[in-house]
Amino acid sequence: MSDSLRELWLRGIALNPAAPSDVLIRLLDRAAGEAGQLMCEGRDLPAAVIDAALRHPARAIRGHLARNRHIDPALLAPLATDPSGIVRARLAGGPHPRPRWVRPLPDDILVTFMTSQDGGEDGMLTENEIVQELSFSRQIPLSFYRSMAGHGHPGLRERATWRWQSLTPAQREALLHDPDPAVREAAQESSWELVPEAVEAKLPSIGSLSQPFVLGTCALSPALVEQCFADDAVHPLARNRHTPAYALARLARHPEPKVREMVAARPDLEPDLVAELREDRDPDVRMRARLHPFPRTWAEYRAIDRVIGHGPDCTCPITELPTEPSPEWFAACAASEEPVLRRVAASWPGLPTALVETLARDDDEEVRIRLACLHPLAPPHLLLDVFVTSPVHRPHLLTLCNFPRTGRTHLINHPDPEVRSLAAADPTLPQPPVQDSDESVRRAAAANPVLAPEVLEALLPDPRTAEGAAANPSLPVPRMHALLDHSLNSAALPPAAGC
Repeated sequence: MSDSLRELWLRGIALNPAAPSDVLIRLLDRAAGEAGQLMCEGRDLPAAVIDAALRHPARAIRGHLARNRHIDPALLAPLATDPSGIVRARLAGGPHPRPRWVRPLPDDILVTFMTSQDGGEDGMLTENEIVQELSFSRQIPLSFYRSMAGHGHPGLRERATWRWQSLTPAQREALLHDPDPAVREAAQESSWELVPEAVEAKLPSIGSLSQPFVLGTCALSPALVEQCFADDAVHPLARNRHTPAYALARLARHPEPKVREMVAARPDLEPDLVAELREDRDPDVRMRARLHPFPRTWAEYRAIDRVIGHGPDCTCPITELPTEPSPEWFAACAASEEPVLRRVAASWPGLPTALVETLARDDDEEVRIRLACLHPLAPPHLLLDVFVTSPVHRPHLLTLCNFPRTGRTHLINHPDPEVRSLAAADPTLPQPPVQDSDESVRRAAAANPVLAPEVLEALLPDPRTAEGAAANPSLPVPRMHALLDHSLNSAALPPAAGC
């Protein structure tokens, strides 16, 4: 038996959706090589296999399991205290490859990471380096950040002070008077963000990379505002909710269109400036001004701002809004004549079914694409249409529960092999194209469950179809074991089907 066939069979069985636990556990054997790691990272797994992988002595197996996006993260809780810091960091860093939407980790795992006193027995990483991985993973829900200010563990209350402006006034006051001295000190060190004179004093000591963030989010003194105008560093001011009204009037008449555009969308803009900007010479400025009075709050402003300018090929991460506008506001956006506002509505996963059905027929392509990618009730036919016409969104669409598993046979002769692969996997296809010129199409066709076991026997020894045939759910379980016997023992030839 060639090494190539062995690897193809192992890879196929690793991803076979019908493989039972006893088959999959055999892939945790060291002789299975990378197939076991592929299985641990790349598919959903039965409870018995998860348990075996969690207790596996090989760090590589546990580390790949930690990056699995198909398994409920709660089941991976033991990995948060794994002996290896590398494994802990894999869990903290999130699934791989990184999806657009990342499922949050349960609160108890987050607490474990954020209160850990060590980085693992192997000494490869510190606890702070692991938490750094967690911070950039998008696995911390906003609800957890909000809860930290009142958490019983002082270390978490201290971390809450790092997001000072997201706290309520009552939370900030409580942290400033916290019974723990370290928490009080951290709160005092963060409180400068909302004191204009303190911001002015702090800015010279802040690195140049942090200055735009400070100028765009913190309370600014009149002297600092004037300095921004003098230095022509006004872009942060245009978005800063603390920018005073007199400065907004100057920004609304700034010679740079982008500055006027950013100001035109603000919810605190005076009506006379809105009227003025609706007549602006720049079309993007006029469009932003036309959206008023829809952005009446900063939450509504953020909902609009995260949509504008991204285009139909946007694959930005799917994240929560810090504060969500009301359902009634989103419904009004869905009925708007402005395509931008209908795109905003299509991006909200809480939009009711009736409005989803309406937007699925929208004339604007970006509305339909956003609905397909971001709404859990997007109709299957829309998901399929977007898959065919928008290649950039295909990896994300294939992760969605509503993506159609049948009704794709009409695409079997499509010129794009990725689309043909989709059609080749349709279990209602009478004759899967196992001889297609493209490798991915042959693999999908060979894995089609419509194929009978005797057909699979002819495909297993062929390197062009071996992996797909081994992944076929119609492959009998005894045959899976027989292939593993030969692959793990490196025998020369596969046994006959009846063995």
